[in-house]
Amino acid sequence: MHPLLFIVFLPLLAAIIAGLFGRWIGKTAAKVVTTGSLFIGAFLSWPIFFSYITGGAQPIVVPVLTWIQSGTLNVDWALRVDSLTAVMLVVVTSVSSLVHLYSWGYMEEDPSQPRFFAYLSLFSFAMLMLVTADSLVQMFFGWEGVGLASYLLIGFWYHKPSANAAALKAFVVNRVGDFGFSLGIFGTFLVFGTVSIPAILAAAPGMAGSTIGFAGIRADTMTVLCLLLFVGAMGKSAQLPLHTWLPDAMEGPTPVSALIHAATMVTAGVFMVCRLSPMFEQSATASHVVTYVGAATCIFAATVGCAQNDIKRVIAYSTCSQLGYMFFAAGVGAYGAAMFHLFTHAFFKALLFLGAGSVIHAMHHEQDMRYYGALRKEIPITFWVMVIGTLAITGVGVEGFGFAGFWSKDAILENAWASGSVSGTIAFWIGALAALLTSFYSWRLIFLTFFGKPRWAASEHVQHALHGDHADHPDVEHGDSAHDAYAVPATGTGGYHPHESPLPILIPIGLLAVGAALAGQMFHGAFVDATTAPEYWRGAVAFSEHLAHAAHESSEWVKLTPTIVMLIGLLIAYNNYMRNPEAPAAFVATFPKVYQFVANKWYFDELFNFLFVRPSMWLGRLFWHRGDEKTIDRFGPHGAAYAVGIGNRVTYRVQSGFLYSYALVMLLGLIGAASWAIWWAK
Repeated sequence: MHPLLFIVFLPLLAAIIAGLFGRWIGKTAAKVVTTGSLFIGAFLSWPIFFSYITGGAQPIVVPVLTWIQSGTLNVDWALRVDSLTAVMLVVVTSVSSLVHLYSWGYMEEDPSQPRFFAYLSLFSFAMLMLVTADSLVQMFFGWEGVGLASYLLIGFWYHKPSANAAALKAFVVNRVGDFGFSLGIFGTFLVFGTVSIPAILAAAPGMAGSTIGFAGIRADTMTVLCLLLFVGAMGKSAQLPLHTWLPDAMEGPTPVSALIHAATMVTAGVFMVCRLSPMFEQSATASHVVTYVGAATCIFAATVGCAQNDIKRVIAYSTCSQLGYMFFAAGVGAYGAAMFHLFTHAFFKALLFLGAGSVIHAMHHEQDMRYYGALRKEIPITFWVMVIGTLAITGVGVEGFGFAGFWSKDAILENAWASGSVSGTIAFWIGALAALLTSFYSWRLIFLTFFGKPRWAASEHVQHALHGDHADHPDVEHGDSAHDAYAVPATGTGGYHPHESPLPILIPIGLLAVGAALAGQMFHGAFVDATTAPEYWRGAVAFSEHLAHAAHESSEWVKLTPTIVMLIGLLIAYNNYMRNPEAPAAFVATFPKVYQFVANKWYFDELFNFLFVRPSMWLGRLFWHRGDEKTIDRFGPHGAAYAVGIGNRVTYRVQSGFLYSYALVMLLGLIGAASWAIWWAK
């Protein structure tokens, strides 16, 4: 039996056991079963990955069963393994297993732990189904599975209205993207006559230049198909304008944020574009759209991240921005660089999310960074791993050595410049500016959280903890702080002493810190090097050796640009939050409209509320009150009931109780019946 079957289906079995029998086996057994299944998957996945790294493995397909046979549509359930799948296997199983372990400590006081761990394992199974799919239909199954599991996890604390609203928002916004994805699958089957991914990719070059009818016009076949498929990627990977669900998803527990938004579900769109890269290579228009959307998302999310005060939302917008890097890398044809950044990003972003959870745990679930300060001596282990994650995401490194982001982000910018296209050049400059902003908001997070004077006394959560106003449960997290945006918090500890997190929290972030420090250094050759990467990818993605050579030969100033902008962002953050703490307030006072625009997320939520939500609600009320109640119900069931009531009142008057009255009615009836019979007889 192939180990891939254990990797994929053990999480499903664990989810069933924990979800259906958690009350009987107990929370400890449920945690052991679910966590153990993911660790087994991780231990089996890494050897598969290294077998492709060493160049000895070949792509294989593990058949499971015959799924659908209808006319010309034949869908076999099979698990495909190649170098691209191997990357995703180690990412999904490694991060998921560590998140499971982390949740042992973080969710210890939650009464619904079996349900939570069942949801985590169900999500992992759906994600593994997605990345091992051998057909578009099977990929769509995993695609919808992670959507369902994310809805359950984001709304896990269903007694919180904000969590329910966030879960619904994520579900609805993703339905928009999934509608485009499903249309793309239908169109692909119409054009190619199959949903088998290898068959489609083999036939894709032959469709270059052909046209198809769509929305009443004739358009390039591959452009239409790729753009429809990309709509699905925009929803799942939170690209403009389908990004609005991602920050609100922070309403879920912090382990959920790390699992969904760091390394797994939000990268599904990037994986899909890279998996179908031979299709995108046949449409320059689609590739340009991917580039521009990725670059726009990259800079948009970076600007918003600079103005957020909730520690989890800063990291959430950072995720959105980093996904933009991956997409514009794919758009310029650097699919290897896109996957490399996906790989490294998994380690340092999961580290930052889980590290933030450790901070929140220490501060009694206060998430507003303005009420932190001076925590580096209180929680030193969390401090150092967060610093490692920040060094990784900002791309700190020198020639020959660097943290994970130094290798992957620099590779993306070099490839964007080397592409020589207008879209690639624009993406390069936007990416450089986003790197500056990334450095600024990342170091801003570190300085506000771990340096300066303690500002804990102003925290409502800390005061509640000191006065025992509510129990120490993780479910008191809040997505937004209620504090005023312009308030200057008082300094002091208020008598509260933060504490370092327990081992189940520290062990996962320690292991992720190793990945954040070394993943780029160890694996950059296999992913992006012009001489060794083709041997690794072996056609799993459309790897361009010419572009890789051009990126390697880029001018020195191109290679130095990411480091320069990183240092500029660091210096600005140091000046504003260490050397001159009054500078941020002065900036807000000088440019209040700019601050409000950025802090309010470019007013996308308000715009969508005006354009879509309010008209939809008005239309719904119209159909409900005037259509359903006043028309259908009035003249349908309610009208019939009213008519029966009127008839009942008339017949009631006939019921006098006197025998001669009934005899008269019977006689009149007989006369009427006889008259009718005689008249028709003539």
